[in-house]
Amino acid sequence: MSKEYYTTIGLEIHAELNTKSKMFCGCKNDPDEEKPNVNICPVCMAHPGTLPVINKKAVENVIKVGLALGANIADFTEFDRKNYFYPDIPKAYQISQYKFPIVSGGNLKGVDITRVHLEEDTATSKHDRGDYSLVDFNRAGVPLMELVTEPVIHSAKQAGEFGRELQLLLRYLGVSEANMEKGEMRVELNISISEDPKVLGTKVEVKNINSFRAMERAALYETKRMAKLLDEGRGNEIIQETRGWDENKQSTFSQRTKENANDYRYFPDPDLPKLFLNKIFDIKKMQSELPELPEQRRNRYRNDYRIKDEDIESYITDKELGDWFEKVATVFLQGISSSGEAERDDSLAKIRTASNYITSDYLGLKKNNMEVRLPSEENFAELINMVNDNKISSRGAKDILVMIVLNDESPKKIAEEKGMIQNHDEGTLKEIVQKVIDANPNVVATYKSGKENAIMSLVGQIMKESKGSANPQLVQKLLKELIK
Repeated sequence: MSKEYYTTIGLEIHAELNTKSKMFCGCKNDPDEEKPNVNICPVCMAHPGTLPVINKKAVENVIKVGLALGANIADFTEFDRKNYFYPDIPKAYQISQYKFPIVSGGNLKGVDITRVHLEEDTATSKHDRGDYSLVDFNRAGVPLMELVTEPVIHSAKQAGEFGRELQLLLRYLGVSEANMEKGEMRVELNISISEDPKVLGTKVEVKNINSFRAMERAALYETKRMAKLLDEGRGNEIIQETRGWDENKQSTFSQRTKENANDYRYFPDPDLPKLFLNKIFDIKKMQSELPELPEQRRNRYRNDYRIKDEDIESYITDKELGDWFEKVATVFLQGISSSGEAERDDSLAKIRTASNYITSDYLGLKKNNMEVRLPSEENFAELINMVNDNKISSRGAKDILVMIVLNDESPKKIAEEKGMIQNHDEGTLKEIVQKVIDANPNVVATYKSGKENAIMSLVGQIMKESKGSANPQLVQKLLKELIK
């Protein structure tokens, strides 16, 4: 039986910053460029005699991230040369930061941050030509933010939650799209296990991770792999190395032994000036101008709208949807006085109903139809008011929703034109109810024998007979009265 082991994880996350130009030259920063080697120049191609110039916007973006993390922003920072030779590094060194990162400390989702620094991205190697590779230098020199966490994560699930929250944060700040499928955000996993929670085991780094789900699977795989080696007395086979993640095999594989900082021979880049950030930027003003961040928005939605946490996550993840939901909520809340507690409760009930329709029905339609668009908040609120006032059935509301997300118009007008307004006239409905009772003696007998659910079959037939206009609650009431 396997012993109990404690997992410790630290993350290194790279995110490309969405500046107009590259980190040290004026070339276009365009992640969507498909033609190879068009966004290049003598600087990012490392031609002799060329000199780099720092992209101020990229530095500003990293400071924003630091402020959002509640971290320390350095007064003094500098760039260093990280020396190593690889085909995707045109200079044979990468301009990065070592001793003096822009950001240190901070916390996100309960995970402590070690540092956030700025560097240039590498080129892209293409290995799809059989027996040789090609290099596309469009990405070489793109501003790249690297965030390093403390080794304080203790499960694959927690690692995934942190990565997703960081991705959201970068998008809310507007500093990176952080699309993993485009390579704009890349995750490296540092993981170890040990029997003693106070002692770290031998650290293994896992690369080639292209999604948060893959990161979680890689963490679980490595945990099991190392636990098996320890159980079998082969702990000496766990070495400090870099491993890759094979998505097809759902397993890791050894790539190389892990380098140490000394192997890179860091030294300050002599071609770039030292930076004193408080002289260049108004840090206090930047702090005051930060947008509402994901966790702040979550708390506001809980307090102001009292909707389900699952609904809140839908709005946090899809900011456009969240902004539209707020407009819908505003329609219901407008005009309520500060003392109108009953009015407010009624409005909040409508907001919860609206949220249910948005997160289940609307998102379901959107998933199956790319042509679906958000209707105006006024028309959607009108639909919810009709549901709340029992003017249309739940089925009718779903049908009208399909219509207004394809062609935004008044739900009331649609309901009137298509005869979907619920009929509350007992006299008219009694005739239909009696007709259905007379036509279904076997169902009526089943209901009378004690199987009360049988009545729903009759309700369905009455709704069909009335073309959906009958009020279901009233129908059930009349059925029970007429079936003696």
